[in-house]
Amino acid sequence: MRVLIAFDKFKDALTARQAGEAAAAAVRARHPDWELDLCPLTDGGEGFCATLTATAQGRLQPVEVIGPRGARTIAPVGLVDWAIIPPAARHQLDPARTGGRLAVVDLPSASGLALLAPGQRDPWRTTTFGTGELLRHAADTHVGAILLGIGGSATNDLGLGALAALGCRFFSAKGALISLPVPSTWARITRIEGRAALPPVFIACDVTNPLLGPRGAAATYGPQKGLRPEDLPRLEAQAARMAALLCDACGQPPTLAESPGAGAAGGIGFGLMVACGAKLVPGFDLVTAWLDLPARLAAADLVLTGEGRFDATSLEGKGPGGLVAAARRLGKPVHVFAGSLGLPEDDHLHAITPAGLPLAEALPRTAELLAAAVARVR
Repeated sequence: MRVLIAFDKFKDALTARQAGEAAAAAVRARHPDWELDLCPLTDGGEGFCATLTATAQGRLQPVEVIGPRGARTIAPVGLVDWAIIPPAARHQLDPARTGGRLAVVDLPSASGLALLAPGQRDPWRTTTFGTGELLRHAADTHVGAILLGIGGSATNDLGLGALAALGCRFFSAKGALISLPVPSTWARITRIEGRAALPPVFIACDVTNPLLGPRGAAATYGPQKGLRPEDLPRLEAQAARMAALLCDACGQPPTLAESPGAGAAGGIGFGLMVACGAKLVPGFDLVTAWLDLPARLAAADLVLTGEGRFDATSLEGKGPGGLVAAARRLGKPVHVFAGSLGLPEDDHLHAITPAGLPLAEALPRTAELLAAAVARVR
């Protein structure tokens, strides 16, 4: 029996790799002779850099950067040889490139929500400056291109913090330099100068939200980052003004704010498109090709997958939901395990958290609860 174990992260509890290892341990305990294929999933969020770099036999360079609230943190830059990346993934990035190196970076390791305790989450004061430091480090290693994953951000700064780290400058009406342009400083900014010099940047992104409006960055994702409802109109108005300033400074059309994905990760997709000419690529499709998931799924007799929460949105074709759909098309038995469910539990869909167990008590026990749920499956 060959089992494909492909989990995404359990937010605030387990990385994708840790979840897979917990499930694998439970399977090995009952079936030591089964062949297990562990394949951590990633959507551009936590683990994106480490997972893709390891799969391509690359190496990680730790970099000290500024975190989302100014504290120093260590985040990785992955370096991989272009020729080792699976051809289907290379084709999605740059079909014409045949050699050199690619840097892999993920925003959440430097500017992610998971780096902050709930009481520290405040989009007025969080910055992507550390992500810009990672991009600058990657450029300094003389790579041919950079791949950036942007899931799980703590920010709503349009990527202006990253651009500040890359050389853009932000000035007040009196000419004072504002070195860290977080949204709480935006009312003072009247001029932006400079552009970010980077090799080609590809952003892995499955979000289609525009920058502004009812489906925009602040309206859709601001609340989970600590934005109070009464502050939304003010942040939205300031974001629109800063977007216009950045487009003017870079000579780009303001209609870029309406592009699908411009609102990803608090608008960093927009900022990097305007200032660096970054290109958005479908994240799940890229990861699927990079991890060679179709071949690994075809070779499996059984599939185990899951994530922190599995609901109707999970079935829209990304992450574990996409894997479930693909497995079913091939007639493969598949079991899904989640911390919480937004769909009815059945023989193949399992909530790992016992009824009545408070979230605060469940989170530290996630690995134990996941292993126990997997062990119960016959």
